[in-house]
Amino acid sequence: MKYYITTAIDYVNAKPHIGHAFEKVQADVLARYHRALGDDTYFLTGSDENSLKNVQAAKKAGIPINDFVDQNAQYFIDLKKILNLSFDSFIRTTEKRHFDGASKLWSAFKKEDIYKKDYQGFYCVGCEEFKTEKDLVDGCCPEHNTKPELIEEENYFFRLSNYQNELLELIEKNVIEITPDFRKNEIVSFIKGGLEDFSISRSRKRAENWGVPVPGDDDQIMYVWIDALSNYITALDYSTDGELFQKYWVNGDKRIHVIGKGILRFHAVYWPAMLLSSGIFAPLQVASHEYLTINGQKMSKSLGNIIDPDELTNRYGVDATRYLLISALPQNSDGDISWEKMDEKFTSDLANNLGNLVQRAISMMDRYSIKIPRSTSSGEGIDFSIAEEMEKTDTAGALKKIMSLAEIANKYIAEKQPWVLAKEGKTEELTQVLLRVYTDLINIARALLPFMPETAEKMQKQLMTLEPEPLFPRLES
Repeated sequence: MKYYITTAIDYVNAKPHIGHAFEKVQADVLARYHRALGDDTYFLTGSDENSLKNVQAAKKAGIPINDFVDQNAQYFIDLKKILNLSFDSFIRTTEKRHFDGASKLWSAFKKEDIYKKDYQGFYCVGCEEFKTEKDLVDGCCPEHNTKPELIEEENYFFRLSNYQNELLELIEKNVIEITPDFRKNEIVSFIKGGLEDFSISRSRKRAENWGVPVPGDDDQIMYVWIDALSNYITALDYSTDGELFQKYWVNGDKRIHVIGKGILRFHAVYWPAMLLSSGIFAPLQVASHEYLTINGQKMSKSLGNIIDPDELTNRYGVDATRYLLISALPQNSDGDISWEKMDEKFTSDLANNLGNLVQRAISMMDRYSIKIPRSTSSGEGIDFSIAEEMEKTDTAGALKKIMSLAEIANKYIAEKQPWVLAKEGKTEELTQVLLRVYTDLINIARALLPFMPETAEKMQKQLMTLEPEPLFPRLES
């Protein structure tokens, strides 16, 4: 199987925060999982650099826009090391391969799908999107809680209405697979409500001469979402019909877009319509996740509650940070975190539950000279799977299932009391008990590999040598 896994590309108007970090880790978990299964997997992430909000942020900082996006894009590239990400490529939308590919995609749209007209509407720079009256709450964008700007100009439009019935059929038949199910229902309802054509360009003046030019019209710049969505193919060298494009897009088996709920419509409606119009549509899975909040509040620079990913790794370590991010965000609701909650979860789940289990179990196996059969140590005959959760991209559910196995193993040890069996000379029963725990630990280590790769490797090494070492050092107060 050939898997192509992507994240949303992020605006570089500021440094990444833990919301960005969660999405990158979730996609990384999926990529590592499929690689472990033997699937040919390509993992892409990147930066969205052609946004008007980037231009405005650069002005505010007093830095030339090119220097500004270079500086901030590097912060996102650096997440690879900070979070131990395994992405294969990082696409910057200011790259030539992206400009060439975005231009090719525009030129491939059916002529009858594109038209030009004067337009007046409310524009939210935060969303980089025109809003209708029904989108607003008390006159404000609900995503950014700001009043959109009234804009009037001539733009190109895309006839999204041409694809209403086809999109509905593709989604209902899961050719465009949307997870979780309640988000699929939301998109189906949106489409049935009637699709409106949408603006796909901006005047060069309003775009401040920043972005991908519209082919054949020097006065217009592509709407940032048009060029941003095209990153999924421009990064595969779509402009040259390259080998990666053929392998992972045209002939791939699964294409998974990992994105936040706020941009679901762009990925589940606009993007497939663009692909249908250009003649390069391929089945998609759109894996939508909810939001992380901090102490019940949305993350915001104005509130001062932004947490940098490296703050987490400095306190908890890389693997524990990956665990805390994934486990904090269930698939069907927003997840709230705080330093207190993360400290408590680190101690209860990782130090006490998993770390203590590994140390005490391996110590007893060594102390009581338990001989591990080769079939057990190699992981043969393992009967534990997170496949169902992972196919639904429910990484939090999969992680919960793995950690429940550690809880069960701890309770089993407490119930069987191996130290009592050893004292009473019940060698056969003692061996059976500890071999079962050993098998549980092998299961846990293998299942944790995509989530906490360094921890899983440490567990596997300790299980081979029967030399226990603490996995999660106690936190400093």
